[in-house]
Amino acid sequence: MNHVVILPILIPLIGAALSLFVEHRRYGPKVQRSVAWTTMAALAAAVALLFSRTADGSIAVYLLGDWPSRLGIALVADRLSSWMLLTTLLLAIACLLHACSGWDRRAPHFHALFQFQLVGLNGAFLTGDIFNLFVFFEVMLIASYGLLLSGGRGLRMRIGLHYVVFNVTASTLFLIALGLLYATLGSLNMAELSQRIAEVPASHLTLTKATLGLLLLVFCSKAALMPLYLWLPEAYARAPAAVAALFAIMTKVGLYALLRVSSLWFGENAGPMAGYGGQWLLWAGVATLVIGGLGVLAAARLRVLISYLVVVSAATLFIAFAIRTPQVLSAGLYYLPHSTFVAAALFLIADLIRRRRGGASDRKEVVAPMPGKQTPAVLFLIAAVSVAGLPPLSGFLAKAALLGGVPAQYTGLVWSAVLISSLMVIVGITRGGVRLFWRVPVAEEGAPVPRKAPTRTVELFAASLLLVYGIGMVLFANPLMRHTDAMAAQLLQPQDYVGELRATTPEIRRP
Repeated sequence: MNHVVILPILIPLIGAALSLFVEHRRYGPKVQRSVAWTTMAALAAAVALLFSRTADGSIAVYLLGDWPSRLGIALVADRLSSWMLLTTLLLAIACLLHACSGWDRRAPHFHALFQFQLVGLNGAFLTGDIFNLFVFFEVMLIASYGLLLSGGRGLRMRIGLHYVVFNVTASTLFLIALGLLYATLGSLNMAELSQRIAEVPASHLTLTKATLGLLLLVFCSKAALMPLYLWLPEAYARAPAAVAALFAIMTKVGLYALLRVSSLWFGENAGPMAGYGGQWLLWAGVATLVIGGLGVLAAARLRVLISYLVVVSAATLFIAFAIRTPQVLSAGLYYLPHSTFVAAALFLIADLIRRRRGGASDRKEVVAPMPGKQTPAVLFLIAAVSVAGLPPLSGFLAKAALLGGVPAQYTGLVWSAVLISSLMVIVGITRGGVRLFWRVPVAEEGAPVPRKAPTRTVELFAASLLLVYGIGMVLFANPLMRHTDAMAAQLLQPQDYVGELRATTPEIRRP
């Protein structure tokens, strides 16, 4: 039980090593998939155990090598960490299921890269040290480079290289910010930094603000905040379906990092740094929400449209996390898994549509027959209702709770942005559905009937599973929202997190 905190990192790391070992052709795909699913089952047990352990508000700290937390690597699990781990696990199950329908055979080292991606994601959610957040970011990104470029050529390779260059640049800025942070405050432990930021002398305040501003800029670039979102639409649209679906959680990593450091470093007890960057993030989130809605309206291809829906969801979370009142923050935490699951489901549904339309792919302006469109049409309809925030699905509940908790001074701004963007999403996704499913050529008499595209039951099940997650969030909305309320309350009282981490090591002061 004492080692359960490290298991969500250790299990996929072992799974990645085993996946590399069984990649030789003498083993075959069945053995590779058996290793992947065994690893996923073990990871599910570890995440369930950690979630139950932190559900009552307990905070678990794990010191690697038993080094003091200010000197070594510390992992910390609380309600928010467990919530993110569970979201990632549920998403990964559906993505792996879709990939195992046959695409994993065409991608070299897919299963190893998939497990390394989970190592980076889970590590980022568990680390209590800002430098190791950078390390896990890099593990996650390097694996994503391989997943995005695997089996690609032509345009996907060029778009993938743009994605790599942008993220390498952001990672370089991240490393520079960490060097400045350590030089200014003398620590990289999140709990220790919360105290040192509150006590920063006036002579160091300008440099500290610049350093933390650079760090927030990096997190915003990872989370696709305007104008740093331009890398996302084409990169996600060109990725294989299972990979694009898994990437739906990646913008949430930047949002998680922003929420974690904001709650620890810029709370009410942060002195001159209290509320730092909040107003800027709010206005940038509103602008990103409007731009994302316009992107949904203007997208010529379905997968680009879905990529802009990812931008819209990230912008909505930026607004919720910038306001940071208990009800709005709780609604944002409920909205986070909803938006992740529905975007991932849409990427998988778009792949079904693309293959049925043949050479027309997912381009909306091209009129083309689509044999066997009934099942994708039903799945698309459910996903569209959910992502647009219409009742009775989880998107409506999340947005209603968010708008209901907005403070009076922000009511006009936030309500206008959310409602206008929601209208643009409804119009954009409705127009896409009409053009893809209704505007199809009528077969002439005597003309050959188009051949129905092969349907893999596993692919349909994977997309349906993600939609079932959203329906489950409606059926169990009451206990889930009680849990997000408790999560928001714990985030707004960071002294418990700081105290638990600082209690693991004797007091160490700078000379």
